Amino acid sequence: MKPANLFCRPLTALIFILTLFALGIPGARGESTKGAASSSGSLNVPEAVRRAVDEAVAGVKPAVVRIHVVMAFYDQGRENKHEASGSGVIISKDGYVVTNHHVAGQSKQLVCTLFNKEEVEAELVGTDPLTDISVLKLHPDGKKEFPAAGFGDSARLQVGDYVLALGSPYALSQSVTLGIVSNTELVMPELFWPFKFTLDGEEVGSIVRWIGHDAAIYGGNSGGPLINMKGEIVGINEISLGLSGAIPGNLVKEIADKIIKNGKVVRSWFGLDLQPLLKSSPEAKGVLVSGTIEGSPAEKAGFQAGDILVRVAGQETNVRFAEQLPLLNQILLNFPVDREVTAVVRREGKELTLKVTPREREYLRPKTQEIKPWGITAHNLSLLIAKEMKRKNSEGVLVTSISPGGPSGQAATRLLPLDVIVEVNNRPVKNLEAFLKLTDEITAGHTDPVPTLVTFERKQEQYLTLVKVGAKKTEDQGMEARKAWLPVAFQVLTREIVEGLNLKDRTGVRVTQVYPTKTKNNLQVGDLILKLDGEKLAVSEPEDIEVLPNLIRQYKIGSEVKLGILRDNQEMDVSLTLGESPRLSREMKKYKDENFEFSVRDISYLDIVNEGWPENQPGTLVEEVGSGGWAALAHMAVGDLILAVDGREISDVDAFTEVMKKINADKPRRVVLEVKRGIHTTFIELEPSWPDNIKDKK
Repeated sequence: MKPANLFCRPLTALIFILTLFALGIPGARGESTKGAASSSGSLNVPEAVRRAVDEAVAGVKPAVVRIHVVMAFYDQGRENKHEASGSGVIISKDGYVVTNHHVAGQSKQLVCTLFNKEEVEAELVGTDPLTDISVLKLHPDGKKEFPAAGFGDSARLQVGDYVLALGSPYALSQSVTLGIVSNTELVMPELFWPFKFTLDGEEVGSIVRWIGHDAAIYGGNSGGPLINMKGEIVGINEISLGLSGAIPGNLVKEIADKIIKNGKVVRSWFGLDLQPLLKSSPEAKGVLVSGTIEGSPAEKAGFQAGDILVRVAGQETNVRFAEQLPLLNQILLNFPVDREVTAVVRREGKELTLKVTPREREYLRPKTQEIKPWGITAHNLSLLIAKEMKRKNSEGVLVTSISPGGPSGQAATRLLPLDVIVEVNNRPVKNLEAFLKLTDEITAGHTDPVPTLVTFERKQEQYLTLVKVGAKKTEDQGMEARKAWLPVAFQVLTREIVEGLNLKDRTGVRVTQVYPTKTKNNLQVGDLILKLDGEKLAVSEPEDIEVLPNLIRQYKIGSEVKLGILRDNQEMDVSLTLGESPRLSREMKKYKDENFEFSVRDISYLDIVNEGWPENQPGTLVEEVGSGGWAALAHMAVGDLILAVDGREISDVDAFTEVMKKINADKPRRVVLEVKRGIHTTFIELEPSWPDNIKDKK
């Protein structure tokens, strides 16, 4: 059995739609709206509580923000971006914001909406998946002092205390819901096994013991504050299991302070696996050592599976129940790194003193990166991942996904997820930084992909392969030889159509469109072309559509042909001078932008005809938009005609290419495209996340 709706997760547009229509709006089908504080007086809330709610909300609500996030996930060898929304709370007047890691930890771009509807850009200061806490820093235009909320003592919360949950559910607006504390020691029950609440590989429940409460929270409430009736932060809302769950405020404050000071959370690592004492254990106190990680400080210190750890640095341990384990883990993680600690264990009825020196704890999953020249996504190997993979060390680059049509996916021996790249052109690859440096050296000065020898390891085997590293140039297909052309579109007269028109055994095509030409064209829509220069057209199936064009191509441009047609049940001959075939869309000059992930081409003759544009229509036509790219996020669509970029008119692909090269060099924070879409004109604002986007505001 697995929990449903675990996260009060950041809300994507798709989740929003599914929530509204698949799950229903709370209250729409008689669902309980218990806990919703409203001014309608529909709840039987004592007047004293009503006044306390008003005062608490008035003090905190100005500090609550809605967070618009462009998040990144990695799949099929590329970085995909999508929009989401969550909540947060300002904790300092200079603009530090606390939210959840699952809201902002994988962000590429952050914008916070304040209580007064003002939008302010933000940067991710640091993030901690183990506690699901992230800290942002607001960067307004000019100096600004922000309204901030303070922390209360979450350890003083008791079951039955009133609490308020604030945030922006469904990204709609700020909301406040009222409830009581239901449980101050909420953990994931064994009933959910083998499910574990993990973020980026980190088990959140190993260190967090949630505050359970019944104040209603929904998608988008993630990261919003849980406050007491004094208007103090006592938690950050995170999960919903029917009962809502908040990360205790004391833990949040501790983590936020460390991130603000150091940009990260430094923790100690013993390499101990611990679990509550077994029911059959005769021990009254302590915690069961279920094992140690090979090569860890604990193993080197002499810990053994089955030991009962009874004291650490003089502090007694007592873990008989799952609810007690997160607090002990917090103690162990907070010891100073590289400083010896004395531990006492009970083994076979005797107490032993062990000396252990913890090292700095790595996060399980390092940051993933898209590597376009290889068509892969990859990250470094952490110590624990390396050990899980039975590797001798953590050197190399771990491949996490492959683009099937990319360089690595098209190699004779293809790379696969979980392969570890250890050498490139016989040069060792120690980490991702070294791999990227080698890639730059390989591709420097080359416009075509470069064959590159790669050594990689797959489980216990070592392989060699040759990867053509580097992006393929978007090349024009080149102009096909111009051929004679009949300036009409048509459909084949199938047997069914012939029968419907009562044409007996006649065969041919029906004109569906007549293209404008400089020479006289006597054909009309609806004409049935049955003969070409006296020869019957033997076409009767849809797949025969190319028969007539192929016959026409055998003539010279400028030749006169005689078409035998049927018009209004009258047979007649029509003479026509064959023109030169226009360039097809695949022959038009193209440009592909790798940063914004879209491609455009010049306008073709058939585009002008089909869209009804003037013959000299300027612009460039969007041919492809990569899903999850910056162009897709700005709602660019295939078929858009780009008329101008940042006010500069675009005549064709050459002009567009020059403008985009400058944009990619200058890295502006916003790029505005004027676009013709059908009969409408609209403006698209691209907002890429360049590395220096908000540098000037720090």
